[in-house]
Amino acid sequence: MAESDREYAVEGWIWNENVQPFLALLARYASYDFDGTDWQAVELGLEATDDEHPDRWYSYPLVGSDHRFEVHLAQAVGGNEVSVRVTGTSNPELLLRADTLIAAFATRLVA
Repeated sequence: MAESDREYAVEGWIWNENVQPFLALLARYASYDFDGTDWQAVELGLEATDDEHPDRWYSYPLVGSDHRFEVHLAQAVGGNEVSVRVTGTSNPELLLRADTLIAAFATRLVA
């Protein structure tokens, strides 16, 4: 496999209340229109997840006209965090953007 064809991943965690805006912004990088129907699917998919069990993660594709991401999500049982892993692209700029979004949505803004 050529270096440029290799798939990489970025991962971390974000606050539960930040999942929808995180996905909406990430989708924009793929030129994908993340709408209410997408959010309903993700919201339902997250219900039975557990980040301590790899077989209980939820995956959602963001396939746009420019790029593709596969977003893997799982709730931290007993917590307000959601573990996130983004795969599906070897584009270093997009991976950096995804990593930056994860870091940004792991913080809470003080009003």
